Amino acid sequence: MISIIPVPGLPEIEPDHDLAALFVETLGEDFLRDGDVLVVTQKVVSKAEGRTADAETKKEVVASESRRMLRQVGTMVISETHHGFVCANAGVDESNISVGQIALLPVDPDASARRIRSRLEHLTGCDVKVIISDTFGRAWRLGQTDIAIGVAGMQPFTDYVGTQDTQGREMRATRICTADELAGAAEMVMGKADGVCAAVVRGAPVTSGRGAAVQIVRPPGDDLFR
Repeated sequence: MISIIPVPGLPEIEPDHDLAALFVETLGEDFLRDGDVLVVTQKVVSKAEGRTADAETKKEVVASESRRMLRQVGTMVISETHHGFVCANAGVDESNISVGQIALLPVDPDASARRIRSRLEHLTGCDVKVIISDTFGRAWRLGQTDIAIGVAGMQPFTDYVGTQDTQGREMRATRICTADELAGAAEMVMGKADGVCAAVVRGAPVTSGRGAAVQIVRPPGDDLFR
């Protein structure tokens, strides 16, 4: 049985805050268990890492955070970030941050996830997987959903290639992006205006390992739509 537990009550995050310690303090030292997945929103990670800027510099920041610009409609830019993510305004965002400020994506979200995971293990002794999530649009569908931009302690995919379907046929292309599924599921208990920046997913069938969200990014040579 899968449970998704919100982590409410965290203080306003400032640069150099110890996020893992705040999560443990809020949840209690004995709450986390081996195999739990802690999903943390990108915004609080960016705040803790000092990845903010003056909103008046947004245009320049979007340009500097972009590897290349793909489309522009009015003030919105669709760009490819230096991480390889294709998203609006290079992930630069003005929501859930002080007025007059903007938040940038972490420089290396996978490394950020690994640091939080390592600190959690030190504080609790538990093998907790970590996902850093962010809200993205999708090229061929309306609406947004949270996806994984940082992963630590788990493989991002559940791979069915080589296994058989219910009719006995060998599956040749089915890889489920478990990390994105967990990020989207966690968002349902966090919301965008409720002040909840993290959730614990318990009981999810994840595969331990040295996975990374960068593995999820489709290589340009395999991208039929760009």
